[in-house]
Amino acid sequence: MRNRTPLAATLAANAISTAGTSLTLIGVPWFVLETTGSAARAGVVAFCATLPIVVAALIGGPVIDRIGRRRTAVASDAVCASAIAAIPLLHFAGALDFWVLCALMALNGFAHTPGNTARYVLIPDLAEHAGTTLPRAASLFDAVSRGARMVGAALAGVLIAFAGAETALLLDAATFGLSALLVAAGVRGVRAAEPQKAEAPVSLRVYGTELREGYTYLLGNRLLLAVVVMVMFMNGTDQGWYAVLLPVHAEAELGGATAIGLLTALFGAGGLTGALLYGAVGHRFSRRAVFTVCVVLCGAPRFLVAAVTGTTLPLAVTMLLGGIAGGVLNPILTTVVYEQVPDRLRSRVSGALTAGCEFAMPLGGLAAGLLVEGAGATGALLAMGGVYFLATLSPLVFPSWRTLDDGPVAEEAGQAPKPDASPAPPPVSGSEPSPAPPVSGSEPSPAPPVSGSAPSPAPPVSGSEPLLPTPGSESGAPRVSSSGPSRPTGGPSASRPRP
Repeated sequence: MRNRTPLAATLAANAISTAGTSLTLIGVPWFVLETTGSAARAGVVAFCATLPIVVAALIGGPVIDRIGRRRTAVASDAVCASAIAAIPLLHFAGALDFWVLCALMALNGFAHTPGNTARYVLIPDLAEHAGTTLPRAASLFDAVSRGARMVGAALAGVLIAFAGAETALLLDAATFGLSALLVAAGVRGVRAAEPQKAEAPVSLRVYGTELREGYTYLLGNRLLLAVVVMVMFMNGTDQGWYAVLLPVHAEAELGGATAIGLLTALFGAGGLTGALLYGAVGHRFSRRAVFTVCVVLCGAPRFLVAAVTGTTLPLAVTMLLGGIAGGVLNPILTTVVYEQVPDRLRSRVSGALTAGCEFAMPLGGLAAGLLVEGAGATGALLAMGGVYFLATLSPLVFPSWRTLDDGPVAEEAGQAPKPDASPAPPPVSGSEPSPAPPVSGSEPSPAPPVSGSAPSPAPPVSGSEPLLPTPGSESGAPRVSSSGPSRPTGGPSASRPRP
């Protein structure tokens, strides 16, 4: 019997949480610049916020399976709500030292990653529970995230301009609480959301074996490995852009936080448009060709435009067009991951993907802050933009990207793929777009067999934004951030992840 409530609750929770992420993504850097006036300190806060994301992703996969995906998502949101709410409350009380701010952002990053991953890896099971196809569910997940990010960014700009960054952070804390309630109440009766029965007693040896399975699988799949390396550099520079470079540029040239909200919202609107366009007509073209063109256009141009102009209009047009190009990427990557990773390893491999894609994010924010202090804003923009551009040339250089146009792999050795795992995106209708945006083709070729205990490649994974983020962001699979560093979401985004 079909039950769409768990899928609807998860989509709603993700939308609310993602809108809140946009508030933090803009509110925290602006709060640091307002209270300290230092770009370097903004970079330090970004480092403290993102390093725990990588640590949590590195070790968290088996924990999610043991605790249960539903419980993990609820507990994660509850901790994040407390950490974010404490920032403005301590500031109002005059007790927010700089080290306390860094510690709270670190706690938020560490707790947020498991929750993002848990929601992301549930999507295939919730789609089956709801009686809908995986591509449609993945498309909805990404489209909802992008729409929420767009709304959250615009709201953040207005709130900061008229009520201060503290109000934006309090609203963000409330979104975490509401997200936790939706998952707790709505995701019931789904077997995949509950704790998995361990085949062996909990021990460091068993935990290490389970953790190793995820990394072994990832390292044995050349396409996924190539995606992770490319997205790692993209997310690192994206983190520098959103946490330091854009706030500094907006404060000096564009008139303040309202411009940040406008630009981020335009990028999100472009991402939503790109995802819908790809869902409607993208299946008619080579995924590798589409991905290769769009990945070059999605990010590097905005760094160059910001470096050579001091007005809002050229950058706004560039970010809108870049968002459209970026919106095409995540649906391709998300579907690829869902297609290649078996359900038994989904949490572990998603954690490995997230860790790899977000590995450079802590250094990205820190490097941007130091570059601004040492070389000026223009020099920092050109340097970070150059790194971004070189990373996006990867699909033109490395042979493993040629497999993007191959079909889905079998769920188990010798078996055909599940019918609903078909890579071909369904036509877009109404409010349910077809597969939406991560960062790379939509259906990679069969993954090579992996040695060790990891099973052979299985069903698809699809997600919406940096799958693996996610900064975002939302984590789980490799994604290219649309409003902030991603997880390639899972989210990773990150999608882009919260700061």
